[in-house]
Amino acid sequence: MESMAAVEMPVTVPAFDVSSRRPATAGLVLNSPNPPSLRDELVGVVGKAFRPRRSNGDGGGARRCAWALTALQAVFPVLQWGKTYDLKSFRSDVMAGLTLASLGIPQSIGYANLAKLDPQYGLYTSVVPPLIYAVMGTSREIAIGPVAVVSLLLSSMVQKIVDPATDPVTYRTLVFTVTFLAGVFQVSFGLFRLGFLVDFLSHAAIVGFMGGAAIVIGLQQLKGLLGLSKFTNSTDVVSVAKAVFSALHDPWHPGNFLIGCSFLIFILATRFIGRRYKKLFWLSAISPLVSVILSTALVYATRADKHGVKIIREVHAGLNPSSVKQIQLNGPYTTECAKIAIICAVIALTEAIAVGRSFASINGYKLDGNKEMIAMGCSNIAGSMSSCYVATGSFSRTAVNFSAGARSTVSNIVMAVTVLIALELFMKLLYYTPMAVLASIILSALPGLIDIREAWSIWKVDKMDFLICLGAFVGVLFGSVEIGLGVALAISFAKIIIQSIRPQVEVLGRLQGTNIFCSVRQYPVACRTPAVQVIRIDTSFLCFINATFIKERIIEWVRAEVEASNEKARERVHSVVLDMSNVIIIDTSGLVGLEEIHKDLVSLGIQIAIASPGWQAIQKVKLGHVVDRIGEERIFLTVSEAVEGCLTEHKGSATEC
Repeated sequence: MESMAAVEMPVTVPAFDVSSRRPATAGLVLNSPNPPSLRDELVGVVGKAFRPRRSNGDGGGARRCAWALTALQAVFPVLQWGKTYDLKSFRSDVMAGLTLASLGIPQSIGYANLAKLDPQYGLYTSVVPPLIYAVMGTSREIAIGPVAVVSLLLSSMVQKIVDPATDPVTYRTLVFTVTFLAGVFQVSFGLFRLGFLVDFLSHAAIVGFMGGAAIVIGLQQLKGLLGLSKFTNSTDVVSVAKAVFSALHDPWHPGNFLIGCSFLIFILATRFIGRRYKKLFWLSAISPLVSVILSTALVYATRADKHGVKIIREVHAGLNPSSVKQIQLNGPYTTECAKIAIICAVIALTEAIAVGRSFASINGYKLDGNKEMIAMGCSNIAGSMSSCYVATGSFSRTAVNFSAGARSTVSNIVMAVTVLIALELFMKLLYYTPMAVLASIILSALPGLIDIREAWSIWKVDKMDFLICLGAFVGVLFGSVEIGLGVALAISFAKIIIQSIRPQVEVLGRLQGTNIFCSVRQYPVACRTPAVQVIRIDTSFLCFINATFIKERIIEWVRAEVEASNEKARERVHSVVLDMSNVIIIDTSGLVGLEEIHKDLVSLGIQIAIASPGWQAIQKVKLGHVVDRIGEERIFLTVSEAVEGCLTEHKGSATEC
């Protein structure tokens, strides 16, 4: 440190009370007001959810009206942005909505097939949920409707309760029940500010899960692409591979494969052109609808259905029928439906909020996550009563909506009305639509779900996160959707537990010429203070899971320091300062750990001081009478004050910094 002596800066020493040798600010720590209790926190969360801002109007009637208007605007954001909505925005939304419908109609039919429902149910899901979201949602660009991953979740889990092939009526009943419960969960998340539950699925877990689900969905489409009559209900890659190999021994018709591959190449080619030339984005948007029209006309003209090409056949026309009576909340499968619903609710919200926030950041506005949860939940509750299954925000359709110039959620209304017209007038025209083209439409949407670049980035940044990503991917691919999610959550919690059990405990030194104390390992230029050992506990929770580890680590370091300094009287440790600025919560095990640290240090002839404890932590330390044992004079507001206080008690000591 001699080389730094020339640039030494003056150190600001805190003012001390001469009589007590304590800094003037030390009393602030022990005399701070009590922190809010758990009850206060819960009441505050619920109150904030239901209590809109009050107006500053003069009259009581005016205040009540303003309060009611604010409450309505909080639930229905359309009342707020609708005031400034103009004809120019409407024109843009109409064009975006029509473009969205051209992509959404064929995709919805394909996703209904993936969910093992009749085609019309996918179209129903593109009518009611978008209309509800349009008046309740806060994202201007997001497109609501059925998506591939949620469709796979439903089919893979509900079919374990009831086989859709043998009992389609009960299967649909369970799907509507799951949709209703998923909506209830989503609304609850929004009302009670429980959005953190969505965060239990980390970014790495979502990347792995989406990648695995995309491959599973792709394998499921082999049934339609090859025109297979018999296929497995299992979703793991081994079962699907066995089903394909066994089916290939049976007679199959290459016409299905030829139609599917031809239009898959066509859709991917138009997507490439749309990305290469931004002004031609509409080509990729309308290519699925064009594929349906051309393939249907081709099959009808050649009567290919007579030669083994699988077709949709009948699609029921008309408005969404009511399904209220099919929702069973007290049936024998309610518990199973609730388990499926919570998974679908979390996955759907995760995808929708991620999509919404991505495009909100591009356009420079903030998305209200809690309002989004409420809007999604209400959309699914209303949808479950009108023959829809779980809907959420689709990334591919949202990207098309954004590229088409959508200005507001009116584009969702235009899309829903267009789908409604199609349901009324054009369903008979879909009779000859080949199943292979629906498979090609779903396959074309899957590459966007497999993010190899992001997985590589996760590998480079955090190997443990990559293990979570890999666990989710392999679990979905070789097990099931539930196993993939379970593996990802298990590894995530294991990571948290490991980090909690063995938190960082750092020895601190002072940066020369300052009152800043930092890790001597991270900043080797930091100077350790002779006779005073400064140790920082780097964990938010000092609790039963890590109290013993932290105690042993601190005592081990202090003993080693004492043994090393015994030969030098000037450097012999006489005080240990615990920097608890990172400790927010402490439980009774943590208090016992602090007491044991104090006893062990006293037995070594060393005094302990505590610096900058968190609000909740100092309250627990006072209530547990640890302050009485350590001494009020040993509690400090900052590390620098604690060090100066310890040195003041031993005037013979001096710092190197």
